Amino acid sequence: MNTPTLYQLAERCLAESDADYKARLSKQTAEDWRGGRLSRAVDAEPVAALEPGRPERPELVASRQLGRRRTGSSAGRAMLYHALAHIEFNAINLAWDAIYRFRSMPADYYDDWVRVADEEACHFSLLQARLRELGHQYGDFPAHDGLWTMARKTAHDPLVRMALVPRTLEARGLDANPALRDKLSRAGDARGVEILDIILRDEIGHVAIGNRWYHHLCQQRGLDPQQTYIELLQQYFTASLRGPFHVEARLEAGFSADELQQLTELSSGQ
Repeated sequence: MNTPTLYQLAERCLAESDADYKARLSKQTAEDWRGGRLSRAVDAEPVAALEPGRPERPELVASRQLGRRRTGSSAGRAMLYHALAHIEFNAINLAWDAIYRFRSMPADYYDDWVRVADEEACHFSLLQARLRELGHQYGDFPAHDGLWTMARKTAHDPLVRMALVPRTLEARGLDANPALRDKLSRAGDARGVEILDIILRDEIGHVAIGNRWYHHLCQQRGLDPQQTYIELLQQYFTASLRGPFHVEARLEAGFSADELQQLTELSSGQ
């Protein structure tokens, strides 16, 4: 019997449309990879425009159509947790796509992104459980598709993917965490604060992984990482780059002080 490959399992995780099962399958695949039960044999090329499986709900709408998430009420907190769960659901897919799509990276790259997929699945499960405690579940509120839109734009090049997904979109999650944590703390939602602390801890690691492989690819191609990043932002990132930045978390995740200064100047000039 042939040993299943990491790429086959990554595709299976991507294709799964049941959100809870996608999280469980992701965790099991990570265990199988760490246990040496999957190979890295390449028996087929990745599908050029693979779309991930997703449940019929949530309804995907433009971000401006989403309701306001007021954390002072149980319903408002449920909307917040739903928005975060949607981000983590997409993050599971992004992690597996980074494995499925880019098959010529060093071995450590796959260890790193399996870890990311595993931790994103854990985050989704934590948020889903919290939603259910509040009488809801993933799919109950509308959501938007911005994260996967960026996956489509960056499917052609791992350097562009590392720059625009972990170093940009996930790093924005680091920036947003303190304000969300403060709102939940003031609302007396201790469990929500605990979940956000877990997410922040892990997401610093995920952004660091993106930084690691972005710099690896820049060095490999003889590119200046700081200048290249600004050029990629200007080319691909159509939203405004807003502060304030979570400087401590971004430094821990591998951004340099010079780069953060440049990003601050860029955001203030928009």
